[in-house]
This record gives sequence, structure tokens and C-alpha cells, in this order.
Amino acid sequence: MTEIKAFEFDRLIQRGPLESRVFLIFGPDGGLVSERAEEIARKTGVALDDPFSLVRLDVSDLQGDNGRLLDEVNSIGLFGGERLIWIRGGSGEKQLSAPLQILGETPPEACFVIIEQGDLKKTSSLRKTAAGSRHILSVPCYSDDARAVSGLIDEVLGAHGLRIAPNARSLLATLLGGDRRASRGELEKLCLYCRQDGMVEEHHIREIIGDASAISADDAVDAVLAGNTDSFLQAMEKIASSKTPMFLVLQSCLRTFQLMDLMRGEMEGENAPLAKVMQSRGRHLHFRRKPIIERALAAWTSADIGRETNRINAAILQSRQRPSLEDSIARQTLLSTALQAKRRLR
Repeated sequence: MTEIKAFEFDRLIQRGPLESRVFLIFGPDGGLVSERAEEIARKTGVALDDPFSLVRLDVSDLQGDNGRLLDEVNSIGLFGGERLIWIRGGSGEKQLSAPLQILGETPPEACFVIIEQGDLKKTSSLRKTAAGSRHILSVPCYSDDARAVSGLIDEVLGAHGLRIAPNARSLLATLLGGDRRASRGELEKLCLYCRQDGMVEEHHIREIIGDASAISADDAVDAVLAGNTDSFLQAMEKIASSKTPMFLVLQSCLRTFQLMDLMRGEMEGENAPLAKVMQSRGRHLHFRRKPIIERALAAWTSADIGRETNRINAAILQSRQRPSLEDSIARQTLLSTALQAKRRLR
């Protein structure tokens, strides 16, 4: 099929039966990826509470078993009827490309397949495979723009029978949009808080809602590892405006480099393949972060990681000794690390 636009998704869900049986859902907004995957899953009509009809897999479950996905797709349910194979996890290019190619050429007849992924470049094998097949539907999920945020506000408040004052809407819109699930959660919390009032006012928002568009420390760290200095500086500005202590960003970066040090040590000392190390040491990482750390591990040596770890450790000590310079120390240290990453990734 094709890659649909953001505004086309609601139309897809509202119209008749799904025309595709294979869906690739991806993008930087993990909450929106999960939400749209759930909507498609409900639209399939498969009983989601039936373990014989629904098979949930992580990408790591396919590691070392290239035929696992196709075996699941071709299996017949115990009691017949439609089945759904739902795959979540980190970077799945290696494990998913070949079976997705086969599903694109010969789509399943009594089974749906939903694949959730993080942000995929246009050059990724998964996006290329999906684009080349009329049987696969790609659903990109990017952070909500102003129009989408406004629509989400109307949807959630309308479901609760609440109205919102214009000045409150303007304030609320600035606090939403970074992650669809986080935005929806904040709106549900606001509705519960205002359910007796009927009208959402500005003071309600200031009293109860957080900044769901704020970028977390992990986002800043990921920008550092990716060598993306612009994204790093933007993340640090949002973190500063949210009053998050900068040394927490340094600590998050230190923990990530310490983990990478262990992983790279296994790769060099035990000749362990990257995929195996990610499966063991990286199993607790959020799936959106795994591709970034995989690329960093391929670019940095143990000696490089050790030097950066020591430098970040020293910066944390300096930030505690001189709190007034905490912001500058964190920015300068991590910006330098981001520039190092940029050079290595080239």
C-alpha cells in the first residue's frame, strides 16, 4: 500500500474493514505509536483478551530464529478465526526485514500483523520494504502539531462533557504535544480534577497539569549520543525551563556511558556480537533508545567510552562543588561529548 499522512489515520479507523493485513507503525512519538497500534488492533476485530488469537512478541524473541514470525503468521488458531501477531521492541531491522519482505509479497489470509518501531529513516530497510509493497500500510507517528493538540483537547474534554475557556486552551496547548500518551494522560487528569465545575479555567491547569511536552533527560542524552547538537541544545533549553536540575542530566548521561562501557567491554573482551550484548545488557532499555545506543556502541571504543565517563564524572563533581555554575558545566561538558560523537559517527 503506502505511507499514510497523519491526518489520514482517523479516516482509516472510521471507515469500513481494514484493507491491509500488515502494518508498520513507527516514529519518534512512542506514545502515539502505541496508541495507533492499539486502535488498529481493535479495528481488526480479533479478541484481544484471547491468548489463542493474540500473540505478542518482542523483537528480541525473534533473535536467532529467522522463521519465528512466519511460523506464527502461518499457524492456525486453536478454535479457528482471525489471529493477530503484535510485535514491539527496539531496532528490528535485522530480524524483521526478511520476513516483512515475504509478507509484503504474500500477505497472510487469516492473520493480521502489527509491527511497532521507533523512529525509522527513509533509507531503513523496513520502510523501503513497506513502501515497495501494496500489501503493507506504513503509519508514521510524529509529535503532535498545534492542530493535532487542539483536536486532542477537544476529543478528551468533549468525552467528559467539559468546556474550556480560550485563555486556558492557549496555556494548555503549550504544555502538550511531546508524547501523545503523556498528553492524553494529563488531559484525563485535568478532566477528573474539573469534573464538578463544567468549565476548565486557567487556574485549573496551573494547579494540576504538568508539562507533557517537556523533553526528558534521556532525550538530551540520546541527542548527545547521536551527535545532534541542535537537538541537544533544544532539549537543554526545555529542561532548564522545566526547572529540572542539570546535574540529573549529567547523571543520566553517566549511567548511559557506564552501561555502554560494560557492553563494549563484552564486545571487545569476549568477542560478543552487538546483537547479543543488546539483548542481554540492553534488555531494559526503551525500544526508542536502542537504535541510538547500538550506533554509539559501533562507533566508540572502550578507551573512548572510558575517557568520556571520567570526564562526565568530573563534571558532576564540579557541579556539586560549584552549584552556581551547574548549568554551564553540564552544557559545556555534554556539548563537547556530542561533538565527539558527531565526529565518530561520520
